[in-house]
Amino acid sequence: MVEVPILRTEDLSKTYEVGGQKVRALQEANLEIMPGEFVAVTGPSGSGKTTLLALIGCLDKPTEGKIILDAVDVTDIPEASLYKIRREKIGFIFQSFNLLPELSAVENVELPMECLTKSARQRRERALELLNLVGLQGRAKHRPAQMSAGEQQRVAIARALVNSPAIILADEPTGNLDSETGSAIAGMLGRLVTDRRCTVVMVTHDHHMASLASRRLSIRDGRLLQD
Repeated sequence: MVEVPILRTEDLSKTYEVGGQKVRALQEANLEIMPGEFVAVTGPSGSGKTTLLALIGCLDKPTEGKIILDAVDVTDIPEASLYKIRREKIGFIFQSFNLLPELSAVENVELPMECLTKSARQRRERALELLNLVGLQGRAKHRPAQMSAGEQQRVAIARALVNSPAIILADEPTGNLDSETGSAIAGMLGRLVTDRRCTVVMVTHDHHMASLASRRLSIRDGRLLQD
């Protein structure tokens, strides 16, 4: 059986209007990512990395081109349906963690499951299972302010995994961490790929972090290049 890409883009482009002028943030990007790959995308600030991630994460619409996610063309799907795709097909990990400060670690991990047909008990069991996976079984009741930056990012990773997404998108996941903690987080992402066959796309400016991925791409002036 021929394996098909979990993500594919065709001539993906995004143009913004800034101060009356058109700026091409991404130009005709063609990308194929297979299930179980760990892909790092590097490039300087303003090169188009975040734009690419926003497009393939269904957070923004392309000006031109197509996005095929898990064999579904999501390019022109209405926003109401895109919400369901983001919740069920994509796991997000952000540089700033994006945890709700008033919720505990386990409650933050449970959040993406709220609209699913799972009981409260099932949601709690799944969240605790994933906190255990990332080594935080003893911190489930702690709020973000009571945890270190590295622990908060591990909560964010658990949250990203909770609905068994087709792909995990990580936007500078180690950007707010010291080098030692950042390496540990990058290593954890790598193990998710090898041990659980997750698919990860990580945007990073850090070439050491990028070297831990199985494949590297770079963006320059909105153009996607193979390293």
